[in-house]
Amino acid sequence: MIYITHVHMGTAGTGHEHIADVRWKNPNTGTTGASSTATMVDFIDNKEGDARVQGPPDARVGTVTATPKHLRTYADKKWTNNLLDLPRY
Repeated sequence: MIYITHVHMGTAGTGHEHIADVRWKNPNTGTTGASSTATMVDFIDNKEGDARVQGPPDARVGTVTATPKHLRTYADKKWTNNLLDLPRY
């Protein structure tokens, strides 16, 4: 599991579909890194890993099937804005 800690917005807007890159941290190893949205979508969709935004409570990051696919948090059976509330870089 990783926690997404920061988002980088593209120049076209401020919605979830405009998140270009994310920074993340693995709480088990302390490893940190940055990934493009496309890489993170692939990571989640191919069941390679679990991405979340730290809570309380934690919000699971899912992918929205659109063109292009993008990231959004999902909690309590509904889409939420936790990613947009993260610090920008």
